[in-house]
Amino acid sequence: MANKREVAVLMFEGFETLDVMGPVELFGMHPDAFHLQFVAENTGNIESAQGQKVVVERKIQLDDNFDIVLVPGGKGTRREIHNKFLLSWITQMATNAELLTSVCSGSALLAGAGVLDGKRATGNKLNFGWIKQQGADVDWVFQARWVEDGKIFTSSGVSAGMDMTLAVISRLLGIKAAEDAADLAEYTWHRDAEFDPFAVERDDDLRYPP
Repeated sequence: MANKREVAVLMFEGFETLDVMGPVELFGMHPDAFHLQFVAENTGNIESAQGQKVVVERKIQLDDNFDIVLVPGGKGTRREIHNKFLLSWITQMATNAELLTSVCSGSALLAGAGVLDGKRATGNKLNFGWIKQQGADVDWVFQARWVEDGKIFTSSGVSAGMDMTLAVISRLLGIKAAEDAADLAEYTWHRDAEFDPFAVERDDDLRYPP
């Protein structure tokens, strides 16, 4: 494939590891179609919620042009929801990118940036109450593995980001490309976006408490 799509994975302290690495693994199954890079407000080592570090070599800028942007969740979203520059960057990426995607509580950052207003979206059910608070004008979908609304994809918690990523690959490259990626990863793809066995009503936000 002559032109690869540039995939920017947004990093911040306290990101959820599988939110990032699951989609990266699947996009990476098609190296001729996607070029992946970690981006952040500052370069250097970024530590996940699980204590592992990744190296970021590219700083985000408001004039960035990526084809696909992935915003993970994690306990760091509780801090980054107040990061005006990061939210401004997400707002701009909603215009510049071909697709804007989020995993888990990453949808809270999209909501905080205003890009989900008037759209359908979902997020981690263990953090759903707090996520919903970030976007009063969002049509939040509780029972969903992932939600697609135009150029924006949002997924439920953690491993759901892999199902969403396969849906993105299917949209861009075709169903066989998504099936091939899942097979290579030895992953069972939950193809039904409404399949969400973890959508259970809870009284408290349990995954990332304040």
